[in-house]
Amino acid sequence: MEIKRWKERLEQLKSGEKLPKKTQLLILLLIGMLLLVVTVPVPSKDSGSEESQSRETGSVVSAGSSGEYEAYLEEKTAGILSQVEGAGQVTVMITLKSGGQKIIEKDQSGSSQTTTETDSSGGTRTIEEASSDKTSIYEQNENGASSPYVSKELAPEVEGVVVIAGGGGDPVVQQNITEAVQALFGVEAHKIKIMKRA
Repeated sequence: MEIKRWKERLEQLKSGEKLPKKTQLLILLLIGMLLLVVTVPVPSKDSGSEESQSRETGSVVSAGSSGEYEAYLEEKTAGILSQVEGAGQVTVMITLKSGGQKIIEKDQSGSSQTTTETDSSGGTRTIEEASSDKTSIYEQNENGASSPYVSKELAPEVEGVVVIAGGGGDPVVQQNITEAVQALFGVEAHKIKIMKRA
């Protein structure tokens, strides 16, 4: 039903008929939104000093400032867990396995060649040669500097969580907090410690 109505509107546009006011306003609104999206600048990625490692899908670059990320996670987690019934005031400490990683996009090209040779005694031999080449893809910032194109960013993985809560001595509260932390970070229960606040 809806598709039929849109087809009728398109036919009206093609034939030059005047569209209803609502349709005209909708089209103007959509065009305005499209222009807004096109003109909004994309924030540039910081290309500070980063160590790189090679990987089959691309190159991996270690993301810095894991201390800031830990503090952010601790603050957000403490805010959420303090709302658990019976938890009271909550302090959270999180340790990370490693820093985050940025995966750099690689352009990969390859070629292969097969040659079959026949010798004078009638025997044949086949020679196969293959080569591949990987090069990093770069993007230019607005100031003209180029930096590797990051196709994916992986957040640091959480190693363990310690929660100190006013209601940490209650087994029900401990269970609720443990389940919440497992849901948030995918950490096994033995890597979560809940203690009662002194």
